[in-house]
Amino acid sequence: MTPRREIRFLLNDRPVHQTQVAATDMLLDHLRLDQRLRGTKEGCAEGDCGACTVLVGRLGLRGLEYAPVNACIRALASCDGCHVVTVEHLRGTDGGLHPVQRAMVEHHASQCGFCTPGFVMALYALWMVTPHPTEAQIETALQGNLCRCTGYAPIIRAGLAMGDYGTTDPLMEERAQVAETLARWQDGAQVEVAKGENRAILPASVDDLADVLTAYPDARIVAGATDVGLWVTKFLRDIPLAVFINHLDGLRQVRETKDALHLGAMVSYEEARAPLLAHFPHLARYWDRIAGWQVRAMGTLGGNIANGSPIGDTPPPFIALGARLVLRKGAARREIPLEDLFIDYGKQDRAPGEFVEEIILPKPRPDTLHAAYKLSKRRDEDISAVALGIALTIEEGTISEARLAFGGMAATPKRATQAEAALIGQPFTVDTLEAAARALPQDFTPLSDMRASADYRMRASQNLLRRFWFETQGETAALEDAL
Repeated sequence: MTPRREIRFLLNDRPVHQTQVAATDMLLDHLRLDQRLRGTKEGCAEGDCGACTVLVGRLGLRGLEYAPVNACIRALASCDGCHVVTVEHLRGTDGGLHPVQRAMVEHHASQCGFCTPGFVMALYALWMVTPHPTEAQIETALQGNLCRCTGYAPIIRAGLAMGDYGTTDPLMEERAQVAETLARWQDGAQVEVAKGENRAILPASVDDLADVLTAYPDARIVAGATDVGLWVTKFLRDIPLAVFINHLDGLRQVRETKDALHLGAMVSYEEARAPLLAHFPHLARYWDRIAGWQVRAMGTLGGNIANGSPIGDTPPPFIALGARLVLRKGAARREIPLEDLFIDYGKQDRAPGEFVEEIILPKPRPDTLHAAYKLSKRRDEDISAVALGIALTIEEGTISEARLAFGGMAATPKRATQAEAALIGQPFTVDTLEAAARALPQDFTPLSDMRASADYRMRASQNLLRRFWFETQGETAALEDAL
């Protein structure tokens, strides 16, 4: 089939067709410069402040679903087949203010106003699924939005009240029509667009992706773009050829077998949350500290792993769980332990043209204790200084198996083999955990950087092992207050 040479998407209430699109073109620039929709603001240009929040609706495995995203790091090419909703499109059923906007006005939730459209859109995304949220749900939904006037209290009050002003709007009433349009556009074609020498390819399927990467093994694979977007906006890097894969439903499958949970590489953090916590409830607090809602909606498990960062959020807890990867190149597949993917800083056991297809998480044994911890300067929406995944199998009071996987302590996510050796075969006691803590300097020589000093990283990692002991003994209240 001949590639389609344009991207097409719905922007509010009208179709957009674009033929001149570079891989580095961002949705925010298109909205503000080409479409003159300037309610969407540029604050940080790195997906951190939320001023650029828009909703992107996609017709996928579960029907038409909307998610808040950061337009500043969302590639325009990746919007093909989507419905992009900006703050200008919000309105009530009577044509006046939307219930979220009315709540913001009535509760005096806007000060300088720069961040307000982003807050409105994040609350709108929450209102669509939970019009009467709890305060905790509002705080989670607003993790990715920063107010420079420190006006969070009235914004939260607006969130609590927004359902009182209505629980439906024109977009909900037009949902079937939008879904019909997006379904009509699903032509099963590969898409290739360009601007000058800069090209973007959207494969038609996972098999087509394998063929594209065979033909262009050095192409940049772009999943959620939560990291690649910064390469463009902050480092001004050129990407001559990018292959966008976030739209591939074949990589968004979640399967459960008798022994394992299988997660497609393009399952987002948000999509992964429910199936993960059903089997691994210890990840609940950890998962909610991964970035903000917008990044969790865009970012993918496979992208976070394939990025290879030593401070990536998913590798430490996944390595502790014994995760395995399915890697694919062409028609050939191979399966490796997740920990074996990381060879050195910026170097992975992944050949040119090979991509992560699936993550396999063995279901937990009933005799295994688990924990996941993340330390960062800011509680919400921050990069880890140290991350730790723990899995200890206890048989008749003795530790028979230990997996301690750290992020931020070495050039790659890495297991603490000496600390593990200090645990295996020993009684599960505080003294054994202390021995493992003392062994950590044999495993790691951490670096000092802007996020933490080497001394802090080591001391904090040792203290996390002690914390794990106290939490298994039920001593959690004081620890929660301290952290």
